[in-house]
Parts: sequence; structure tokens; C-alpha cells
Amino acid sequence: MIVFAHERQERIARQVAEHGRAAVADLAVALAVSEDTIRRDLRALASRGVVHKTHGGALAPDTARLGWREREGVEADAKAAIGALAAGLVAPGQSVVLDAGSTVLALARHLRARPLTVLTSSLDVAAVFDADPDVELSLTGGDWDARSRYLTGSTALHALGSRRADWAFLGTCALHRTAGATSVTDRDAAVKRAMLAAADRGVVLADRTKHARILPHLIAPLDTLYAVVTDEPATASDLDDLAGLRVLRADTAA
Repeated sequence: MIVFAHERQERIARQVAEHGRAAVADLAVALAVSEDTIRRDLRALASRGVVHKTHGGALAPDTARLGWREREGVEADAKAAIGALAAGLVAPGQSVVLDAGSTVLALARHLRARPLTVLTSSLDVAAVFDADPDVELSLTGGDWDARSRYLTGSTALHALGSRRADWAFLGTCALHRTAGATSVTDRDAAVKRAMLAAADRGVVLADRTKHARILPHLIAPLDTLYAVVTDEPATASDLDDLAGLRVLRADTAA
């Protein structure tokens, strides 16, 4: 079976993300290609910030501290599957608050419920709906963070404080059984907390690379969320027995 370069690189990225590292020799055997091919793949992935290339292999980057463009390409298939599953929670006529994460952008692309009211801190998410007459679209306003591609600051917090919605969908760079959902920066965490406060139900979208991690700034304890949507298999999860938390799993096997 022919495996195209982009498919092979996605498999390499997943292997590195799941195990933290991978060796060229092991990848060459697993993918039935030459070590030179694997080295070219690793150079391509490293140029996009997906892996850190090392002598003899690659290490997983600290994705929480990557820029938005670099994070977008990490676990892209998983993010698409998570976004599609989460989008199915929304019914016609409802209102949603959408974060600026790359997984939330995948959700936005799958949202079919109409009519729909959308409030977002992301210009990328807004662009998904900007020509749709059946979507009432608002931006939070605020200070633009070009690296992370979201609006933040007091203006954004004020806008969120004056609005209410059926759903808030957030991305996170870290999800932990006891520490909850956490973020690298207080500015990001503050906007996400305000989004949750504005919504009747809060949902966090987190692929398997975000689990069992803790970052400095609290977004929310897990027991305050309606659900977590993930691709982490039940056999690897420590979230299922938390009282009141729904764990929805996207199928990424296809």
C-alpha cells in the first residue's frame, strides 16, 4: 500500500506526540521506508514546529508554548474528529461562545446547526461564519495577540461578562484529573474563564497529547464542566470515574 508523504508525516507526528520521542530506525521499520525518507519527513515536521529534530530521531515539542500556526498542524486528524463530535451537541437556534484554539476552529467548520448565534475571540473562527446569513456573529473585541491569534484584555472580558449563551467550547493546552484545565498565560485563562461564566454548559476539547499535564493558570476544575471531548482511548483515561463529567470520545481510527 502506498502511503503519501503527508499521511506518513501525520503518523510520525502522532507517534512522537503519544510517546514523547521516536527514533529514525524504529520509524523506518514501522512505516516500511528508508531512514533517509524518515529524516526528510522529520525535517519537514520540524520546520512546522510539530517535532524537535534530534540526532537519530525526534522529540515532542512543548505544544502549549508553540504559536497558533505551529499548533494547528499537530494532531490535525484528531482535532477534526473531536471538532465534528462536539459540533453535534449544538441544536438549531442555540448560541455558542467559541474560543480561539485550533480544535475549536475544527468544531466551527463542522457546525451545521442553523440558525445560530456565535460569539468568539478568534478572527479565524469568525471567518468561518462571516458570509453566512443564518449566523448572528459577534466578536469580543479586545487586544489582538498575533502569535496565539486571539482577542484578549479588558474589552474582551467586558463583552463576555455582558453576554449569555447555551454553550462555551474551549481548547486547552493541559488537562489533568485533579488540576483541571490549565493554560500557559493568565490572559488566555482569564478569557476562557469568562467564556465559561457566560455559558449554561462548558465543554473542553482536548486531544490525547493534552492529558495528564498541568500548566500555571487555572481555566476550570473538571467538575464545573459539562463535558470533555477527546480522542484519548478509555483504556488510557483516568477521567471516566469523575462524578458528573461526561467524556465523549471521537473515533480517529478511520
